[in-house]
Amino acid sequence: MDVTLWGTRGSLAAPGPETARYGGNTSCVEVRGADGQLLILDAGTGIRPLSATLYPDLRRVDILLTHLHMDHVQGLGFFAGLYKPDLEVHVWGPPSTTLHLRDRLARYLSPPLFPVQMRDLPSRLTLHDVPLSDFEIEGMAVKASLVCHPGPTVGYRISENGKAVVYLPDHEPALGARRFPEDAEWTSGFELAEDADILIHDAQYTPEEYAEHVGWGHSSLPDTVGFAQKAAAKKMVTFHHDPQHDDAILDRMVEDARRAAKLPFTLVGGTEGATFAL
Repeated sequence: MDVTLWGTRGSLAAPGPETARYGGNTSCVEVRGADGQLLILDAGTGIRPLSATLYPDLRRVDILLTHLHMDHVQGLGFFAGLYKPDLEVHVWGPPSTTLHLRDRLARYLSPPLFPVQMRDLPSRLTLHDVPLSDFEIEGMAVKASLVCHPGPTVGYRISENGKAVVYLPDHEPALGARRFPEDAEWTSGFELAEDADILIHDAQYTPEEYAEHVGWGHSSLPDTVGFAQKAAAKKMVTFHHDPQHDDAILDRMVEDARRAAKLPFTLVGGTEGATFAL
C-alpha cells in the first residue's frame, strides 16, 4: 500500500512561493493497493493534479469523502476520471437523515456554482452513504466512524496486508476535555487511530491559535501529538495546514513539537507530493 499526499492545506487553497514546500492545495490523499486499487481520500483541489496520474486501463476509482465542506469537495468537478465513459467512479460520503449524498453534492455540481450537471457526467458514477462500520473496497479493508467536527464527518482507517493508514483531516478530539488526552473510550477517533502505521491528522493550530478557535473542529499540533501518543501510532503526518501558515511557520511548529518531548513515533510535516510505502 502506497500513500501519497496531493493536498495538505485546510479551509482554503493557498498557492504561492511562501507555501511551495508544504503545498497550497486542499485535502486530497491517494491510497494505492498492492494490486493497483485506487482509493482517494477527499476531493479538495489536490485531486486535479492527481488526475494526471490515472493510468489508461484503470477500471475503478473510489473517492471517500470525510465530509462535504467546500475545501474537501471543491476539486471534485475537476477530477478527470468523472469524464471517462468506461471508468467506474464510486463516491462515498457521510450519511444524512435528510438528503441523499447525490442531492447534497448536486448543490455544488450544478449551475450556477459549476457548469456541468452531475447527471451529465459520462463516467459510470455511483454514490454511496458510507457505512459507519467495517466494509471492504476491492479487497482493502475500510473502517469508518463519525468524529468530532461540525456537521456529519467521518474518519477512515484503511488496511491491507496487516498495515493501516488512518485519515483524520478535520478533527477536534480535545473538545470538552479537561485534560487531553483522556481515557480512550472518551476520545473521538481513538478506535480508528489505535496502532496506526501512519496517522494523517489535523494539526491546524498553534496552542495560542487553538485557544481562540475552540469548537471550530480542528486541533492544535500539541493536541495532535497527544492523540497520536495515546493511540500508539507509529508515524504521524501533520495535515490541514492553516492557509495563513507559510512554510517557515509550519517548519517551526513541527520542530517545536519535536523538542517539547521525546516522541515515541516519527513526526512528519505533511507536504504535497510526499509518498509513504506500507
